[in-house]
Order: sequence, then C-alpha cells, then structure tokens
Amino acid sequence: MRVAISLALLVLTTFLLRPEGTAQLVSQELPLPTIAPAPEFTLTSQDGAQVALADFRGKVVAVTFIYTLCTNTCPVLTPMMSFVQDQLGADFGAKIAFVSITVDPERDTPEVLKQYAQAFGANLAGWFFLTGPSDVIQDVTRRYGVFALKSANGDVDHTFLTSTIDRRGILRVQYLGVRFDPNEFRRDLLSLRQEP
Repeated sequence: MRVAISLALLVLTTFLLRPEGTAQLVSQELPLPTIAPAPEFTLTSQDGAQVALADFRGKVVAVTFIYTLCTNTCPVLTPMMSFVQDQLGADFGAKIAFVSITVDPERDTPEVLKQYAQAFGANLAGWFFLTGPSDVIQDVTRRYGVFALKSANGDVDHTFLTSTIDRRGILRVQYLGVRFDPNEFRRDLLSLRQEP
C-alpha cells in the first residue's frame, strides 16, 4: 500500500512540477483524429470549370460553406481564411487548398463568386469558390453536416462549419462557428500536410 501511495505521489509531483507548455507540446505531437472519408462533390468554380474533391488528392483541403450576400458569419470567416492563406506561404495552393461552397446557388453565380473572392484577397491559385444546381448544393451541405435554409427575405440561415480533409481524402477535423483559433487551424493544416 505504501508503495502505491508513494508511486502516486511521485507521478503527481512530476506532473505538477513539469515545465509549462509540456502538455501543449505533447498534444501537438498527437495525430489529428480520423472521422470518415470526406463526401465527394463535383461543382462549378468561380472560373466556370468543373471542380471535384478528387482533384485535390495529394493536398490538404479546408472546405467551408458561405454565401456572398451573408451579413453574419461569412464576412468574419472569409477574412480569417484569407489571413491563414497568407500565413501558409508557398504551401498554399501547392500543398494546401481552400474550397468555399455557396449555400445560395441561385444568386452566387461563378461571376459573383469571383468578385467576392477578389474582394477578400483570395489567392485563386489555391482557393476555389464553388456553386452548382440547388439540389446538388443541398446534397453536399447535408452530407457535410451543414444546415442551410433560405428565408423569405433571401437570407440563408446556415451552420458555420469548416472541415479539414487530409491528402488521402479523409475528413479529419471540423470547426464549428467562427470563433475557432486561426493559429490552431493553420497548425492543423500544416500537421496534415506533414503526414505520410
């Protein structure tokens, strides 16, 4: 019994006296969770080209859902994504891509999405703004776990979800809301980039 108590005190003392930041370093070394294969899609880009999730194999992808006339969360998310895009440097486009899918395809034509992208400083070499037929968009949002409902005044209530997908097409992390930490998001993207 004394041995067990002594051992427990030793472990507790070691834990309490460890240098600050040790737990954070250990948690950063753990691989990100694996959720499931990411739902596939083929949609139309801001340039009118067909873009499929499969086109991004070999790259880490962040998928988010927006609409250009949004006055709530999208004007917060898009600049945050633009900030992270800039922080990724040469990895952005070459190894990491962003995909923003509209939840308002009736109004968000490729031309409108391109103007929106340019207004927020999106680097279109690695950031794709996608639209498509309403039924296809509804199916994609449902499969990613996003709720979207257009109100009578044209606004679209939607869940704010950002999904990260690894180079093999596996959904790894989903961030709910606009308050996720952009530095954590960047670290997660870089962590996935480094995985085999």
